[in-house]
Amino acid sequence: MTNQAKKTSSNKSPQWKPNATVAAIIEQNGKFLLVEEETDRGNRFNQPAGHLEDDETLLEAVVRETMEESAYEFMPEKLLGIYQWKHTHNKTTYLRFAFIGKVGKHYPTQALDTGIIQALWMSIDEIREKAHLMRSDQVLCCIEDYLAGKSYPLEVITNL
Repeated sequence: MTNQAKKTSSNKSPQWKPNATVAAIIEQNGKFLLVEEETDRGNRFNQPAGHLEDDETLLEAVVRETMEESAYEFMPEKLLGIYQWKHTHNKTTYLRFAFIGKVGKHYPTQALDTGIIQALWMSIDEIREKAHLMRSDQVLCCIEDYLAGKSYPLEVITNL
């Protein structure tokens, strides 16, 4: 390696990486499961969602996050889509893997994740009316995509 190449490689900043997150899109009886959570901008609504952890598959992550944030079991059935979003306040970029599925058993006495106030069911009209109170534009976008019939089989995800 030449001196110039050594100098260039040692001056490189760490590689940028987006935050990988998962979200559960769940409709039951015409209402969608959301969580109300505390944020630095006040209370906001979101799908049950969170970060992918090390040594965890995307499906394991969305099942875990749904249980931790809503106290509902979640059975993913399809991938709704992959959403890239840059937070307008902190400039963090997120890659959201949104899954469609069904809820199972509810554990109403289970403590919810720190910062989660409650899990609740809202109609699409209620969500649209409260669009300004959603955690991000991804919340309504995912629901609109779901209502438009978008989805992909879970087989599009490969874990090696």
